[in-house]
Amino acid sequence: MKITKETLIGDILDFNAEVAAPFFLNMGMHCLGCPASRNESVEEACMVHGVDANNLVEQLNKAINA
Repeated sequence: MKITKETLIGDILDFNAEVAAPFFLNMGMHCLGCPASRNESVEEACMVHGVDANNLVEQLNKAINA
């Protein structure tokens, strides 16, 4: 899976929640099962939680595609 800033959180979790969920939990996104958060893009979630979207995308791609 190739994750971009436009990728939806739900799509990432559906692909590999075990690897991806800790990244979102560590940035303070604790409502991963909520429909609103699943439909947010990585960029939208990062804006809300004050996280660098480019850095998160890079980390997620490395972890998920390892």
